[in-house]
Amino acid sequence: MSKLAVVSQILPFSCVDGPGSRLVIFLQGCNYQCKNCHNPQTISLCSACGDCVDHCPEQALTLIASQDTELKSKPHIVWHSTKCTECDTCLRVCQAQSSPKTVTYTLEQILEVISYQRHFINGITVSGGEASLQLPFVITLFKAIKSSEQLAHLTCMIDTNGSLSRTGWHKLLPYLDGAMVDLKAWHQATHYYITGRDNKAVFNSIELLAQHNKLYEVRLLHIPEVTDYDTQIDALAAYLTQLPSDTRVKLNAFHHHGVGEIASTWKQCTQADIEKLAALLSQRGVNNLALPALYL
Repeated sequence: MSKLAVVSQILPFSCVDGPGSRLVIFLQGCNYQCKNCHNPQTISLCSACGDCVDHCPEQALTLIASQDTELKSKPHIVWHSTKCTECDTCLRVCQAQSSPKTVTYTLEQILEVISYQRHFINGITVSGGEASLQLPFVITLFKAIKSSEQLAHLTCMIDTNGSLSRTGWHKLLPYLDGAMVDLKAWHQATHYYITGRDNKAVFNSIELLAQHNKLYEVRLLHIPEVTDYDTQIDALAAYLTQLPSDTRVKLNAFHHHGVGEIASTWKQCTQADIEKLAALLSQRGVNNLALPALYL
């Protein structure tokens, strides 16, 4: 099992990434190419090409040549966070839509961060990017938490696009308390248009997690005139009502923040759009709906 993780960000507190107050670990890398991604810099791993180094106005980035050490054996970018002003120049110049502002953590380092916050949180959530791409580390981390006297009270959850295979889920299930799964579209063609991949694995993941009582939440990001939840409302509602009654169905509203190219021309989702979708689902027996607290 891998004991290293490439992390784009750690939030010490969050109330929107699972039940209660949670520490959230955002892992770098994603296997989707969503047109509407709000954080496209989390999709690719940094290739250490060095383009961002000369453009950084604060000289907060350094290109390190290949080294034969335990943690870094290839060329890599070092991010000097104390110099960084978060101007995001490096993100704008990166041709690979990556970020040099990632940190490689050992298992021990992550556990130290969690331990420091343990009295103030109910659990941890791994997110992304797509967290399941670093599955060996996630399994190792969750297993360590469950076997720790200090941390065993914390719940371990994953926020995922649902692309993990059944084999992968069965490896993770013994240490998993719950999952939040994105169902980005009902029809495969729509899902493929948005993400670059079909949604067969997503449905498989939702059903497997439901069978094992590990499905905490299904998330629907409503993009008016793009996603097909409203046009396929009968099929969608029939599917959602088959899930365990305590499964939350969270409706999220699409906005333009962070998106580029074609997604910036799409219609933003309003409160009225969300309330209309919620009413259509509710009329068809879908309960336990969660609506956005804010609309941007």
